[in-house]
Amino acid sequence: MTTNQTEVKFKNLSGGITNTPGFFGAGLNCGIKEYEKDLALIYSDTEAKLAAVFTQNQVKAAPVLIGQQLKENGKAQAFIINSGNANACTGEEGLENANKINELLGEELGIDADLIFPASTGIIGRQLPMEPITSGLELIVDQLHPAGGKKACRAIMTTDTYPKEMAVSFEIDGQEVILGGMAKGSGMIEPNMATMLGFLTTDLNISQQLLQEALTEAVDEFFNRITVDGDQSTNDTVAIMTNSQAENKPINHKGDNYYKFVAVLKEVTKYLAQQIVKDGEGATKFVEIEVVNALTLNDANLISRAIANSQLVKTALFGEDPNWGRIVAAAGYSGGQVELDRLDLEINDHKLLVNGKQELTDAEKLRNLLARDEIKIRLNLHLGSGQAKVWTCDLSHEYVKINGEYHT
Repeated sequence: MTTNQTEVKFKNLSGGITNTPGFFGAGLNCGIKEYEKDLALIYSDTEAKLAAVFTQNQVKAAPVLIGQQLKENGKAQAFIINSGNANACTGEEGLENANKINELLGEELGIDADLIFPASTGIIGRQLPMEPITSGLELIVDQLHPAGGKKACRAIMTTDTYPKEMAVSFEIDGQEVILGGMAKGSGMIEPNMATMLGFLTTDLNISQQLLQEALTEAVDEFFNRITVDGDQSTNDTVAIMTNSQAENKPINHKGDNYYKFVAVLKEVTKYLAQQIVKDGEGATKFVEIEVVNALTLNDANLISRAIANSQLVKTALFGEDPNWGRIVAAAGYSGGQVELDRLDLEINDHKLLVNGKQELTDAEKLRNLLARDEIKIRLNLHLGSGQAKVWTCDLSHEYVKINGEYHT
C-alpha cells in the first residue's frame, strides 16, 4: 500500500524518543554486561495507544511473544528493554522471566503489568540473569527523566558503534506535534525485519487502528528495506506509543492529517533504518540498490535483495573492485525476470552497461566509482513498471572479526 505523496514540513529537534511531552526515559548498567548500559526504560505518564511490528522469523524470543499479545490490546505505558541477552530459545523459563520483569516493573511504576511492553537483544540461548535485572528495575524507575531518552538509547546498543535517535516537530490543525524515536542494530540485518529494535513516541491524537496502519507502512518501506548480512533475527521489534496529548482534532480516518503524519513517520523511520546500515558491523560503505522497470514489483524486490545480499558483490564493494559481473549474476539468479539484452546498469550515475553491453571500459574510472563512502547501484530492466530500493553495506574483514568473537 502506498500513501498519498503528501509533502509536509517538519523541524529536526535535538534529542530523541523522550522529546515527546509526557514521556520519560532512563538507562543504566544492571550487570548483564560488564560495563556498558544494558537496561532501558521509556515511560508515559498516562496510558498510551500502542502499535507494533515484529520479526517474521518462526523462532521468536520470549519478549516478542508477549509484545504480540500487547499489540492485540493496543495499549501500553512503558517500554522495558535489555541488551546483552536476547532471551530467545529459552523455553518456558524465558517466558516466565520476561513476564516476571513486567510484574516487578509494574509494581515499581504503579501500573498494570499488561501495560509494559518488553524487548531484549543480545546473545541467543542464555537465560536472563534475573538477580541483576531485578536490582536494576528498582533503580531505573527513580532515574526516569524527560531527557533520559539519550541514556535509554545507549542502553539498547549491542555491537552498535553509536546511538541512533531522532526527534522532529510538525503541525497538525495548527497544533505542534512531536515524534521521537530510537533504534539499535548493526549486524544480523535482513529485511522482514532486521535484527533491530526500534521505538517511537508521539503525542498525536490518532486512533489506534490508524496508528498501526501507519507504522506498518513505514516499517515496510524502510526498516524492511535494509540488509547488512542477510541474517534474520529472533527479536526484531518496532513499536510506537502515543499519549494523544497534542491538541489536534482526533484523526479517525485517512484524510490529509493522516497522510501528513505518515509522511513524517516515514522520514524518521528512514533515518533510523539508514543509520543501522551505515553502522553495519565493520561497514565502510553505505550502498543503495535501486531496481526500476522490472516486470513486477515482486521481481524488483527479489532482484534488489539478491544483489544487496550477495557476498561477492559486498566484498567487491569493500575492495573497490569494479566487478559489475557479480551484480548482473546476482540479478540473474534472484528469481526475478531478467533479459540481459535489455538491462542497463549504473553506479553513481555512470552507465556501465547499456542493453547488456559494457559502456564504461576504463578500469581506473570504474575503480574510482567505488572509492567513496556512499554508492548507488541502479538497474533498469526495461520489462515493466516494478521498482524497489534496498539499503545495504559492504562486507569487510572487521565484520568477520566482530562476529567470530561475538559470543565471548
